[in-house]
Amino acid sequence: MRFAVVIAALAIAAPAWAAPPAWVVDHAASKVGIGSTFDGQAVGGSFRKWDADIRFDPKDLAHSSASVSIDVGSAVTGDADRDAALPDTPWFFAAKYPKATFVSHSFKALGGNRYEAAGDLTIRGVTKPLTLPFTLVITGDAAKMNAAVSVNRLAFGVGQGEWATTEVIPAAVQVTIALTAHKAK
Repeated sequence: MRFAVVIAALAIAAPAWAAPPAWVVDHAASKVGIGSTFDGQAVGGSFRKWDADIRFDPKDLAHSSASVSIDVGSAVTGDADRDAALPDTPWFFAAKYPKATFVSHSFKALGGNRYEAAGDLTIRGVTKPLTLPFTLVITGDAAKMNAAVSVNRLAFGVGQGEWATTEVIPAAVQVTIALTAHKAK
């Protein structure tokens, strides 16, 4: 009986910890983009289908988290042949690996509205650590986040066979994120 009373007293005395707020992405106002070159010519595109589970509070980075899932078969570049090739085996191999994911492990404030999210990026079943620098502006219940990071496609096996060289397409692919979100109610 005393044990139950002590536990109840501790529960009442302990400060209440509230998880960081959840943020709902406005997909119509957000974009996950990719950019590279093909034989020296700039190539850009984006993913039409992706989702994010974000719990973020700049005053509680220790408990903040983000998990992003991208349907790699939804990549579009504006070129029908390239768009048909990207989900195929040499590139994303979407039939076997339909999703690319990023899961944060920690956040770091860099001053002003600049942050870094450290986590794991998984593409084609290969997981590598990734640090994602981003800017974030929160105004009331709305947030705007922008990020850009270079990802080595070859480290994830993206570009097999004749595409495993950097003669036509460089190893570095620029990933950009422009995200608008609102606090969940």
